[in-house]
Amino acid sequence: MIPPAFEYARPASVEEAVRTLADAGEDAKVLAGGQSLLPLLRLRLAFPELVVDIGRIPELRGIREDEGTLIIGAMTSHHDVIRDPRVRRHAGLLAAATATVADPAVRHRGTLGGSLAHADPAGDLPAVILALDATLIAEGPAGRRAIPAREFFVDYLQTALHPDELLVEVEIPTVDGWGFHYEKFHRVAQAWAVVGVAALVRRDNGHIAEARIGLTNMGSTPLRAAATEEALVGAAAPGAVQRAAEVAADGTHPSSDPSASPAYRAHLAQVLTKRAVLTAGGMG
Repeated sequence: MIPPAFEYARPASVEEAVRTLADAGEDAKVLAGGQSLLPLLRLRLAFPELVVDIGRIPELRGIREDEGTLIIGAMTSHHDVIRDPRVRRHAGLLAAATATVADPAVRHRGTLGGSLAHADPAGDLPAVILALDATLIAEGPAGRRAIPAREFFVDYLQTALHPDELLVEVEIPTVDGWGFHYEKFHRVAQAWAVVGVAALVRRDNGHIAEARIGLTNMGSTPLRAAATEEALVGAAAPGAVQRAAEVAADGTHPSSDPSASPAYRAHLAQVLTKRAVLTAGGMG
């Protein structure tokens, strides 16, 4: 389908982009890699009066380290995230999960910040960022502010970003020494996850000392499996992991669609959590 008519702006700096968004108010949409917004426009599910293309702002790209934190520009492509040795070394879960996103063409065009700002609960990366305890940096007319990942995802396709704010960076505390794994179930290759589980596990003296579990497509936002995280502390054998995984869906509200019922999604969450934790903990 042909998208509705809209005005187009291509700012050259973050400052100009923020000013453009502030002038347009809620009638503007940000275009990053285009892998989320363009399908919505073609299907006429979005009707912006102005599209603000931030693809030519160099300061929004790149990856650097700063005192135990990885800082990734919002316009950094999935391809660059996967290939960067600092991401693989200090936040391997992000690199591993990003490698499962769609196909090579999408990974070359799509961006980390675009995926997070789109906030689709079926997307792989929001749950991963949640498990990594990341902080998202937004810039608006009043300057920059830090938004913890737990507070960033508000509802289906809604974030804590204000209409005049731009997501500029993602800060990820390094998790050296943690095991990790991203496990997802999808009906066909390159499809959205029916359910996904992002697992981080830190072991000490043969036992799980700490675990973080992010859930994909188990509600209107990405979620943490808090009950399972608590139950995993002290686990040292597959049986204990299985028992902890049985409460992975507690407190979630999975949707019903042609891919799965809520009950089936809850079952998948349990199965995939067990697999992800056993792999991340080297206990499989």
